[in-house]
Amino acid sequence: MLQFDKLSLNIPDTTKPRVVIIGGGFGGMNLAKSLRNTDVQVVLFDKQNYNGFWPLLYQVATAGLEPDAIAEPFRKMFDGFEDFHYRMVRVNKVDPTAKTVTTLIGELHYDYLVIASGTKSNFFGNDQIKKYSFPLKTIPEALNVRSQFLQCFEQASVTTDPAERESLLTFVIAGAGPTGVEMAGSLAEMRKHVLPNDYPGLDFSQMRIYIVEGLGKVLPPMSDEAGQKAKRYLEDLGVIIKLNTLVEAYDGETVTFKGGEQIRTQTLVWGAGVTGAMIDGIPAESTERGRILVDPTNRVQGLTNVFAIGDIAFMKLDDYPKGHPGVAQPAIQQGEHLAKNLRRLIRNEPTEPFKYFDKGSLAIVGRSRAVADLPGNIHLGGFIAWMAWLFVHIWYLVGFRSKLVVFSNWVYRLFTYERGTRIIIRPFVRKDDKVGQEIVAQNEVS
Repeated sequence: MLQFDKLSLNIPDTTKPRVVIIGGGFGGMNLAKSLRNTDVQVVLFDKQNYNGFWPLLYQVATAGLEPDAIAEPFRKMFDGFEDFHYRMVRVNKVDPTAKTVTTLIGELHYDYLVIASGTKSNFFGNDQIKKYSFPLKTIPEALNVRSQFLQCFEQASVTTDPAERESLLTFVIAGAGPTGVEMAGSLAEMRKHVLPNDYPGLDFSQMRIYIVEGLGKVLPPMSDEAGQKAKRYLEDLGVIIKLNTLVEAYDGETVTFKGGEQIRTQTLVWGAGVTGAMIDGIPAESTERGRILVDPTNRVQGLTNVFAIGDIAFMKLDDYPKGHPGVAQPAIQQGEHLAKNLRRLIRNEPTEPFKYFDKGSLAIVGRSRAVADLPGNIHLGGFIAWMAWLFVHIWYLVGFRSKLVVFSNWVYRLFTYERGTRIIIRPFVRKDDKVGQEIVAQNEVS
């Protein structure tokens, strides 16, 4: 049992400017990397000890990749970085007046604070959906989804109840953004090429994959051309698409849509929205729509020496009145740009505004099925967009080992359609599922 009164952050005192970063996602990681040769002390707080490549979470969930293929430990990433300190703790609150950050095991003073805490799943106040659905924002959540998928197939192969089998083989994905589209496409390819070999006794023509979107198009963040192509690709794979449809309730067995329609399923994957992972202590007047308002230099409005970058930051500009898109590139570019501005502040030089360079958007639906919106109003689809997606995702993976592992996995699957090991390492059991808990307990005893 941990005794918190015997724990300490153990950050050495320094005469250098201390930059405290909350969150080691794309923004926080690239900021820290860009400060490597700067005469500052960098302290990174994150509740997990690795940086994850979140665009590939759905492949972990569908047994295409193992978790360590898309994650790199912070301590390895910053090995040799003088005066860099990482602590695996959750930040409880910040005090901009006292310039302190408070955690469960201590308090730390900062000279510059950068909030890069990203987003979390938004259930829009629906506690029932929050309790029973499967979000997909972290590696543990991706492993929960993978265990649930595989457990459904295992249970479907032994049940004698046709209605139960139908429920087990029905999967509903809420949200037709890139994550939802990529998840649906991946499941559809498993249904066609992988699962019939694993479960020869099951009729996978009975397996239903639904993707549900509250707006009127697939891939709302992308162009109409991309959305239409992605919709056609999904339909070719047998995915059932329901647009202009909102999930109203889910009790673990039945999804109820606004309007009354119901679908029986034991799996609802929730990708229908996100909200900022807010930190206590940020004044309410410095926030809007669950995000932190920042000026064009990423400084939090109304505060001194406090900055926010990435998905948590809400920078209103004429060309981005609703803020920058919630994808990796704005976070990466803001992290790198803020490092330059911090150096300017330390030298008492004027800062420069952030200018986002939109490199385009990509989404994959399946083999040789992808869409791309590129600068210059260029829209691609099919094999060329698929190759672009593969290249970009390999390029931005952190660490040579991850690049090699993911590349070799994809090459292997190109010729075999094979996917991962498909083993249930950590069974998923809902907290109120007493029967499931008893089965797991009996298996552990035996």
